[in-house]
Amino acid sequence: MKTIEITRVPTELFKILKFEGIADNGGEAKSMIEQGQVLLNGRTETQKRKKIVSGDLIEVNQESYKIIFKDPSK
Repeated sequence: MKTIEITRVPTELFKILKFEGIADNGGEAKSMIEQGQVLLNGRTETQKRKKIVSGDLIEVNQESYKIIFKDPSK
């Protein structure tokens, strides 16, 4: 399982996929979500703008990603 650190809570699901390189771009990220290729906390997630918070688990292409909040001021 890989860890993804976010500095803003909540963050939209498609943005995490795009900025972490899981998808090549925002359009691909949105398409992956719409097609049901993304699991959030073990359930298929089809909301592109679903708010992701620390502790969430994203699964894409048999890879798991744990979301961790990192305070940028520290």
